[in-house]
Amino acid sequence: MTDTRSAAGDLLAADTGMDAVSLRVGDLAVMSSYYREALGLEVVGEDAGSVVLGRGLTPLVALEHAPGLPVAARSQAGLFHTALLFDTPAALAATVYRAARDQRSAFVGSADHLVSEAFYFTDPEGNGIELYVDRDRSEWSYRNGSVEMATLALDATDYLLRNLPANGESELHDAATVGHVHLQVGDISLASAFYVDALGFETTLEVPGALFVSAGGYHHHMAMNVWNSRGAGPRAASLGLAEVAITVPERADLDAVSERLRHRFIPVQDDGSSLRVDDPWGTRVTLSVGGTSL
Repeated sequence: MTDTRSAAGDLLAADTGMDAVSLRVGDLAVMSSYYREALGLEVVGEDAGSVVLGRGLTPLVALEHAPGLPVAARSQAGLFHTALLFDTPAALAATVYRAARDQRSAFVGSADHLVSEAFYFTDPEGNGIELYVDRDRSEWSYRNGSVEMATLALDATDYLLRNLPANGESELHDAATVGHVHLQVGDISLASAFYVDALGFETTLEVPGALFVSAGGYHHHMAMNVWNSRGAGPRAASLGLAEVAITVPERADLDAVSERLRHRFIPVQDDGSSLRVDDPWGTRVTLSVGGTSL
């Protein structure tokens, strides 16, 4: 979607990306085991009460032990899903095959979104997970300045038959990144004011009840919906999403975001290498240079 703010420098840099998603978990051992065994992630960092998992040197999920916190209500603002992006259909199929065979996974469904092909699960504590692969950008279509996305049928069995490597898991540990993060919010207009106007994402698509935003023309780095959470207020302390992390290329990009936030009287913490700010529902968002937030 064309955005006139680009000339004024009010947009996030084109090579902005998503960093590891932080989750508060009730059972650190079970959750760490699940992400390792069902999704083929590896421990890339570990401390007392926390584990960071990823592929290779790329962190994807950070688990924070938070015993005693309640499970988040379905109607509460917070995480809808963390979306892990794979480079090839074979790598995606290998991970989907592994996840589907793990009895702790709940398979939610699959879809052809025109720009991507995706499979959905929930982890043992109810956090949403999307596993997906993008179609080449040359295949994306646009209408009235918005990228065209849809939710079309995608036969999971057929997809695996066509794309699964011969031995089933030869590409299980291939690279992956956090492609996007999808949130539940209480109001789309408030979400737009924060994530678009203040942080500097561009709107790529808006449909009833949902907003998709990105940097650099991607179909979406973040999305927000009110499908379960319309009217939700500030989040209660609970298990689930702890932090969304965004990376930018240079310190100057952080300065520009900080200026936009302060101009709108939105409190922001700046420790010199990263910014920390809460969205209107109390979801912590961290922006850092080159993934230095973890």
